[in-house]
Amino acid sequence: MRTYLCAIFLALTSPVAAHAQSADLVLCVAADPSDPDKPADVKGVPEIAAADIATAIKFCRPAAASSRRAMFALGRAYAANRQTAEAIAAWRKAADKGSSAAMVELGVAYGTGSGGARDEARARKLFEKAAQAGNPRAVANLAALGSAGGGAPARPAQARMLLGKAAETNAEAQYQLGLMLSNGSGGEKDDIAARALFEKAAAQNHPGALERMGAFAQEGRGGPKDKDAAKAYYERAAALGDEDAKKALERLRCPYAIKDKQGKLVTTLCF
Repeated sequence: MRTYLCAIFLALTSPVAAHAQSADLVLCVAADPSDPDKPADVKGVPEIAAADIATAIKFCRPAAASSRRAMFALGRAYAANRQTAEAIAAWRKAADKGSSAAMVELGVAYGTGSGGARDEARARKLFEKAAQAGNPRAVANLAALGSAGGGAPARPAQARMLLGKAAETNAEAQYQLGLMLSNGSGGEKDDIAARALFEKAAAQNHPGALERMGAFAQEGRGGPKDKDAAKAYYERAAALGDEDAKKALERLRCPYAIKDKQGKLVTTLCF
C-alpha cells in the first residue's frame, strides 16, 4: 500500500533551470529522478545499484567542485555506500549552494535522526526552504512534522491547493497530488482526476506513478480496465527499481494462493 505525506502552508515556484553537464557529471550515475536540478534528458535512478556506487563516487566527486547537482548526487552515492557522515557533509555543501533536493535529504536525516541527533525544528526549516525553492518532496514532507505552529495537525486541503500549482509542470507533484485524490485526503476522492495525474507523471517515467497507473489499469479505477496495459506499466516501473511494481508483477505471474486451514500460505500457482 503506498503512503503519502501532505503539504501544509508553503507556496511553490518553478524548478531550477538545468546547467550544462561536464564529462564527469555525465558519468556521475547517481542522479535522483525527483531532483529539480536534473535536466529532463537525464533519467536518474530511484536507488543506486551496488555495482554503480564506486563509479558514482569516482565521477561525482570531481564534478561536485563546480556543480551542486553533482554534490547532491555524491551525497546519494555516499549514502548508498553507508558512509552517512560523508553523505551528510556533501548534502550540506549542496544545500549551501541552493540544492533543494539536498535540503530535503538533510531534513529527512534530521527529522528521523538517521544522521545523528533528531532535530525536528531543523528538519522543518530545511523543508520550508526547499519548498520555497519549488521542491514538491519538501512540501509533502512538511506534514510529517505538523504545521509551523509545532505539532498541530497538517492541513491536507491546503496541501491539495499547493500541490495543484506544482502539478502543472512537476511529475513528483503530479504523483503526490494523485495519491491525495485517490485516497480522498483533503477533499473528495476522485479516481478519474488521480488517474489523469498519474498518467501525466508516468509519461515522464516517474516510477511511483507508473506503478499506480498499473494498479489503476488492473483494477479499472478512474478509467478502463486493461490487464495488458497494467502489466506494461508495472514492467516500466520495475525497470526503474520500483519494489511495489516488482511485487505486482509477481502477483500477476502467480495469481492463485493455496492456504492451509489456519489461513497460512502454502504455495502459489504460477503461469
